[in-house]
Amino acid sequence: MKHKKFLRFAVSLIAALGLSSANFLAKPNQAPVAAQSYSDKSLSHLKFHKQEIVTVDHNKPQFSKKTKSKKHGPWQHFSELDYLNRAHTANALLNKKLMPHSQRQALTWDPTGWHNKRIKGGWLYNRCHLIGYQLTGQNNNPRNLITGTRELNDPDMLKYEDKVADYIRRSGKHYVRYRVTPIYQSNNLLANGVEMEAQSIGDNSIHFNVFIFNEQPGMVLNYKTGTSKVKKSGQQAVAKIKKTHKKVRHARKAKKRVIHHQAGRISTANYRIIGNKRSKIYHVANGQNYHMSSANAVYFKSEAAARAAVYRKSLR
Repeated sequence: MKHKKFLRFAVSLIAALGLSSANFLAKPNQAPVAAQSYSDKSLSHLKFHKQEIVTVDHNKPQFSKKTKSKKHGPWQHFSELDYLNRAHTANALLNKKLMPHSQRQALTWDPTGWHNKRIKGGWLYNRCHLIGYQLTGQNNNPRNLITGTRELNDPDMLKYEDKVADYIRRSGKHYVRYRVTPIYQSNNLLANGVEMEAQSIGDNSIHFNVFIFNEQPGMVLNYKTGTSKVKKSGQQAVAKIKKTHKKVRHARKAKKRVIHHQAGRISTANYRIIGNKRSKIYHVANGQNYHMSSANAVYFKSEAAARAAVYRKSLR
């Protein structure tokens, strides 16, 4: 009888959370998760503007009364992976009973968009728990892991997780309704960010609804694939321009090099190549050679140009 009651509760809970399996078996041209609105815009289309954390729905978490009930004790629920293997919403009613009693083990699951690499200061990405290990002990669970930047995972998400953990540790009577939703745009493998909602039951000690961008300072992320590149700073851009200008100057100088004379051959050069006045041989474009005994040849468009450069005519 108790088993049947629990099953009925579980079914009603899933329905109340809106976690129908249809949401996660969507066809590729459908969005598997509908984003909550923020300032009349979908969270999936919010653009990052230097502020890593923004509030959603005036910082009010959106939980139904039924899912805040303590009647059946603490619980947790993780959405099924979708057709792209992406993790989605993770829900829980947190309590001290769910907290782990053993040390966390190393993670081995690679979430979608996992193209990690070392950058200045450490690794770019973390295997980011939706519901932190310290809250429920869920660790190497693919349905609880996304590819998140180091900045997203720690310090941003960790700051909120620590507040919740500190509250539920203080008393076995403390409960917190908790939900974390990764927000993807279209079929992107890397989430734009995560929405975190929490509400303590019976008081307002824990109360927030925020969206945290999946961003890393100094990096440009490709959200479709998870690949990345270093963002060019102003100094790097200036250095690149200077390097380009230097290449152009070298190319121009190459056209003005002194060409060495070879006995028995007449150059057909049709442009002037500037030489120094110590050279004793020069050539005019019409084919005439003017020279003294020297290994260096200097070329001019006309005899007048050669005379202007103080070169003396001498037939061989």
